[in-house]
Amino acid sequence: MIRTALYARYSTDRQNPSSIEDQLRICREQATREGWRVIASYKDAAISGSSVTLRPGIQQLLEDARTGKFDLLLAEALDRISRDQADIATLYKHLQFAGITIVTLAEGEISELHVGLKGTMNALFLKDLAKKTHRGLRGRVEKG
Repeated sequence: MIRTALYARYSTDRQNPSSIEDQLRICREQATREGWRVIASYKDAAISGSSVTLRPGIQQLLEDARTGKFDLLLAEALDRISRDQADIATLYKHLQFAGITIVTLAEGEISELHVGLKGTMNALFLKDLAKKTHRGLRGRVEKG
C-alpha cells in the first residue's frame, strides 16, 4: 500500500481557516478511492504561497521526505504547495531524489512539465497580484 502524505495551505487571514480541513478532507477521499494509506498530514495556515522557507508545515514535510516516511505527496493543487517557481522546482527535485511522487487533485501526477508551466503561470499571477495590491494600498492612502 502506498504511504501517502497530505499537504494543505491557505494564504491569508482573510481566507476561511476551514479551507485547510476542506483540502485535507478531499485529499483523504481521493486517497481512499486510490487505496493509498494516509500516514501524515502537513498544513500551513495564513502563510503566503510565494515562499516555502518560512512555512513550518513544508519544512516538516521535507524532513520527513528525507527520512523516507512516505512515498507520495497528495495536495489539492500545485499552487497549494507553492506559487513560487523556484521553490516548487526545488521541492520537486528534493522529492524526486527521495523517490516521492507528487499528485494533485487538479493536475494529476506532477512532472517537470507541470513544474515549469504552472510555475510560470503562478509567477505571473503573483506579479499581477502585487500590482493590484499596491494599487489598492495607494488608493486608500490617497483617500486618507
